[in-house]
Amino acid sequence: MKLTNKVIIVTGAGGGMGKAIALQLVERGAFVVGIDISVESLSDIQQDNFEAKVADVLDEQKISELFSEISNTHGKIDGLVNALGIAQSQTPIEEVSLEQWHRLLNVNATSLFITCKEAVKYMKPKRQGSIITIASISAVRPRPGLQSYIASKGAAESFSRAMAIELAPYSIRVNTIHPGPADTNMLGQFAEENADVTAMKDAVFKQSVPLGELIQPDDIAGAVVYLLSDGAKMVTGATLNVDGGRGL
Repeated sequence: MKLTNKVIIVTGAGGGMGKAIALQLVERGAFVVGIDISVESLSDIQQDNFEAKVADVLDEQKISELFSEISNTHGKIDGLVNALGIAQSQTPIEEVSLEQWHRLLNVNATSLFITCKEAVKYMKPKRQGSIITIASISAVRPRPGLQSYIASKGAAESFSRAMAIELAPYSIRVNTIHPGPADTNMLGQFAEENADVTAMKDAVFKQSVPLGELIQPDDIAGAVVYLLSDGAKMVTGATLNVDGGRGL
């Protein structure tokens, strides 16, 4: 599936799933603009058709200026992949602060409102575009102690479905991917404080996947490539589980 000449923005492109997504899109011929809050995290992606941009996705003015710049430079925005996200360590609800709740909802959900709002400005006039959000299988198969994270990912899925029906008349497709437990640095952040993360990978996360393996970032990237491609031109409002059966 080729993505030649497509201009695609990827948030959270500096690490984990976001980096794998950016690299696969570049390999498929897309011009990728990777956004992350840290320039260091973006520095090791050295490709002619990759451009790094440092920005806080919660800075509405900065994101507005950045999307305008991308559109002016390249003449269009074909795709947006919201891969940015933060985790919650397993914490009983009575120990979760309001500040922690707001941070999870802001980064994992409010940021989608900001990036989608800007992307749609440039997709609507051309009556084309594809938006993908990386949510989580925990939105439909929750685990104890992750209530705030799960709420944020449930919001992400519902928001995407609402955008899909709103934007369908403009031929803009909006879809969600639910990863299962993925072999990234973020996985350890779900563990309880002072937990043995390596042991938890095998004893908890890996055993929760019916196919018996942790999901790899490239597995998610492959699903993103499909949803951005013309092969998925009639797919919108969908949620694709890339979870090894975790959602069953």
